[in-house]
Amino acid sequence: MKFALILVIIIGIVSLLSTILIARSVKTNYGKSTKRNMTNLTASYIVVLIGSLIGVVWYAIVAL
Repeated sequence: MKFALILVIIIGIVSLLSTILIARSVKTNYGKSTKRNMTNLTASYIVVLIGSLIGVVWYAIVAL
């Protein structure tokens, strides 16, 4: 349990630092590509949602 908690904290810190570093290098024409960015973001959310649902169903079948 302690290992999992430490792993989550490390991943959270790395994610935060990565987000800050990426945010510093924002393109000047970011507003012009809003449609493409929203499409990419929506596609990412859909992939993660489907993957999560598959994982939960698999866990429910195996564990129960």
